[in-house]
Amino acid sequence: MTLDPRAVMAPPPPKRLEDMRLPQIMMRDIVLKTLFRKTTNTVTSLARAICLPTVITQELIDLARSHSLLEAMGTLSAASNGEMSYQLTESGKARALDALSQSEYFGPMPVPLEVYRDQVARQSIRNLQVTRDQLLGAMGHLVLPEDLISHLGPAVSAGRSILMYGPPGNGKSSISNGIRDAMGDRIYVPRAIEYSGQVITVYDPIVHSAAETEEDDPTRLRRSTRFDTRYVLCQRPTVITGGELSLSMLDLVYNPTARTYQAPLQLKSTGGIFIVDDLGRQAEPPQKLVNRWIVPLEESKDILSLQSGEKFEVPFDTLVIFSTNFHPNEIFDQAALRRIFFKIKIDGPSQQDFLKIFAMVARRKKMQLDEASLLYLLKSKYPTIGNVYANYQPVFLIEQMIAVCNFEGWPYRMTPDLVDRAWSNMFVRNEHIVK
Repeated sequence: MTLDPRAVMAPPPPKRLEDMRLPQIMMRDIVLKTLFRKTTNTVTSLARAICLPTVITQELIDLARSHSLLEAMGTLSAASNGEMSYQLTESGKARALDALSQSEYFGPMPVPLEVYRDQVARQSIRNLQVTRDQLLGAMGHLVLPEDLISHLGPAVSAGRSILMYGPPGNGKSSISNGIRDAMGDRIYVPRAIEYSGQVITVYDPIVHSAAETEEDDPTRLRRSTRFDTRYVLCQRPTVITGGELSLSMLDLVYNPTARTYQAPLQLKSTGGIFIVDDLGRQAEPPQKLVNRWIVPLEESKDILSLQSGEKFEVPFDTLVIFSTNFHPNEIFDQAALRRIFFKIKIDGPSQQDFLKIFAMVARRKKMQLDEASLLYLLKSKYPTIGNVYANYQPVFLIEQMIAVCNFEGWPYRMTPDLVDRAWSNMFVRNEHIVK
């Protein structure tokens, strides 16, 4: 990788309350809600809960105390290492409940959207240069056409949109996953961002794979935090959607009970990859889906809407990979195709590559190959479908033969009869069924 994983610039931790660039009342209320909802009562434990340095946490505690919302309780020697502990006053509890009625969000302090934009630029996917060796290493388990890496490499390094098309079963999904694996470095994902007083949660353990980081010593008064812990250090994210993708999944998700927002899929994939698999199988027409991406793909920004109807811009820094079994001209107009930067056709394997895949799968499945049966497959079966090979077929045929052998109690083997039985399950014969 040309870009060293350590070269991604970490978000610097805030040093003073003024560095937060958040409304003081909002920060104070998050502190009160966190104290109300969690069993925490010292500066260190609260700092850990709201993901801020102890110095700033102490400033927020002092702010709440000046409003008679918190009071000092003295020290709890064993439990708190001699730290001062605090509790909500009656006025503080009332204010916490009122704040919770407006938004249930508590815990990690959000990152202002403007601050987050700076971090997105520092770790942009367009800064990442993937080499030929990286792609080959990530896809070494695949048998690919010789020139495919030459087409994929520039597309991935550019960090622009890619359309992969071609007949089904030829590894478009596996290639997409290989691109993801080739990236290999880490970025910083915010736990939540703030816009116009609204909190939008971004970090999602289902999407984001957190990397291990060294814990700072919580007993130090001045902790040497190496980066802003409102972010989580993660592998570059990958979001994979298929036939279930709908336009509504690209909008902010509002929880009316908690009165908070969750980031849409493309915002969660910032700095990583968004894979739209099986394009053309969704309820929404492909043209309509791609139209939703036109502004993001061209201008590197997306437009989202709050419940109030207010629209705002967020960074769009994502490698979008569309994968379809349809010919692009069947599902897109030329204007849409122009916005997709790279178009790469993924064809089925040649007979030679088909045999390589067949041998590789047979070896992995511990099935002994039989030359006569292979010749029977190539000379008698494939001519019936115009000698069109697909990458999925070796796995399908071999697993069918293994299933028969398991049922009959035979050792794994390949015979013309087993080839016939496997072939009959790979295709359904056209015939009229009387109802």
